[in-house]
Amino acid sequence: MRSWSLLSSLAAIASAAAQSSPSASSSAPVATPTVPYASDNPNSWLWTAESKDVNPQPVREGLGADILGPQNLPMQMENADALAPPTTDNGVVANFKWPFALSHNRLQTGGWARQQNINQMPIATAIAGVNMRLEPGTIREMHWHTDGEWAYVLSGYLRVSCFTPQGQIYLQDVAPGDMWYFPAGYPHSIQAKDTVPEGAEFLLIFDNGSFSEDSTFLLTDWLAHVPKEVIAKNFQVDISAFDYIPSKELYIFPSTPPPEDVYSDMVVPNNTPLNYTFPSSKLAATQAPGGSYKVVDTRLFPASTTICAVEVTVEVGGMRCGPNLLLQWHPTEPEWTFFLNGTARVTAYASSTNAQTFDFQPGDVAYIPPSYGHYVENTGNSTLLFLEIFRSGEFEDVSLNQWLAFMPPELVKAHLGVDDATIAKFSRVKQEVVGPA
Repeated sequence: MRSWSLLSSLAAIASAAAQSSPSASSSAPVATPTVPYASDNPNSWLWTAESKDVNPQPVREGLGADILGPQNLPMQMENADALAPPTTDNGVVANFKWPFALSHNRLQTGGWARQQNINQMPIATAIAGVNMRLEPGTIREMHWHTDGEWAYVLSGYLRVSCFTPQGQIYLQDVAPGDMWYFPAGYPHSIQAKDTVPEGAEFLLIFDNGSFSEDSTFLLTDWLAHVPKEVIAKNFQVDISAFDYIPSKELYIFPSTPPPEDVYSDMVVPNNTPLNYTFPSSKLAATQAPGGSYKVVDTRLFPASTTICAVEVTVEVGGMRCGPNLLLQWHPTEPEWTFFLNGTARVTAYASSTNAQTFDFQPGDVAYIPPSYGHYVENTGNSTLLFLEIFRSGEFEDVSLNQWLAFMPPELVKAHLGVDDATIAKFSRVKQEVVGPA
């Protein structure tokens, strides 16, 4: 970092030179000692969870010292930028990382479920997530809830259904990489097929950070708390027909796998005006320098009115550039990010000099509040794959690169001290993923 005295001297020399020989319009503006220049320290990551022969300690660029007390080395290996943060981190940013591996798991016969909501990550006020596993034939009980549900199939094949208040039914199969959306209050079901012996696993997203998987409206739980004579009157059958209804909720339970052909399982043909599943596995990704992306929002999936998503790949050394706070027209919805493959680091800028960096591995969740500037950088030796999920029907983002490319060059130079040659490299076309410089 240059000292103030050096800056003052440089400013005086530059001022004298400017009086005798005006600078060319293409040069950078005269250096000014308004504030010190930013450090030239690149602040690269020090190690990742994949690194070998590393002693992870809170030491960076001569700052810090070894830990003398107890150590959790696996956690230290996974969180280099929390243990030895880059010097650009500053102030206080609420924790925006949660590993599903730390979530309490609800084990059932035939499967399990674990969740992340504001109890695990208080900053995540607008979106909650559930990771669920079902063995072949296992059913996630017929139910409904007060929040919209979006899903992404991680592995295996499932049959899902959705019933509308207008008495319309939708039944369809989904495959790895496919999505579904059920509006708030619409009853639905989920069952794993036996297409593969492992069954299925999927990610559920809810448009409310307070959502709890343990507080849904379940068919068996409801009927267990209704007098049987009322149930019999409702269905206009003899009360003995309900001698074997469960005495409490089933939630996740084993059953016979559905038939392979979805049409043979339909009571009537699908008659909803909208499809509640989307075959995103068949959608071609848009290629970009450094990776690729798929955007699925209401323009492709009209039923999904409160949640949209982007599936992103970032090649080794590449970076996904998030929106930047400097311009207040950044969309107002938060981002819930789920890492599927590879390792990454994310810095969130929360304004007022506050910024913090976290590292992420597969199964981890990041939550970026509205207007926070951020990026996602591939720190590993393999392709980084993750989902960006937004509480919005339509995906929007703002590119810092594109924004600056369209601003008057003199205005940009006045802010950043760069020259015209550098500005000429700023892209006027939005780049969702970029490769190494």
